[in-house]
Amino acid sequence: MTPQERAETLRLRKQLIRPWHSPPHWDSGESRYYIVSAACYEHKHIAGAVFSRLAMLEKSVLEICESCSEKTIAWSILPNHYHVLVKTEHITELRYSLGRMHGRLSRQWNLEDNCLGRKVWHNCVERIIRSERHYWATVNYIHHNAVKHGFAQRWEQWVFCSAVQFLNEVGREKAKEIWKAYPVLDYGKEWDK
Repeated sequence: MTPQERAETLRLRKQLIRPWHSPPHWDSGESRYYIVSAACYEHKHIAGAVFSRLAMLEKSVLEICESCSEKTIAWSILPNHYHVLVKTEHITELRYSLGRMHGRLSRQWNLEDNCLGRKVWHNCVERIIRSERHYWATVNYIHHNAVKHGFAQRWEQWVFCSAVQFLNEVGREKAKEIWKAYPVLDYGKEWDK
């Protein structure tokens, strides 16, 4: 978007009393499945500027998901964003903890890169999984994410992802069946560019 388009969009969202930059967050207080996604500001490859950052980010995301969720089903950590599928009744706590982690990592990475004050993270959003079809399409989408964005040619080539674990658990034939039955199609088209 041009600066003028951004200003006009922000003006319109304010006028309509809508969130300025993201959808509202819903906390139902019951255990549900969610896809949680976060992106580096302007999709810059800050998280992946150094290989060790991806490992650090993956470890941090998974520790937070473990502490705030009943189960972490799938994840993919990329140089400029990540996705994780969890089952939790504590989505507010999960988002809060991820936000604090974003703050800590931003400070650390900005110090490492001598870029104090640089905005590292843009947003962290969650989407409720609405059906079994949505669930399996999300699993496929997350595991396919590194391929979609050109970081790998096959799922199992991207190490910062749960794809290998998934393939070991369900087997290749079952994974192929799930892929065919619940295709990704244009999943994420509007929000994962």
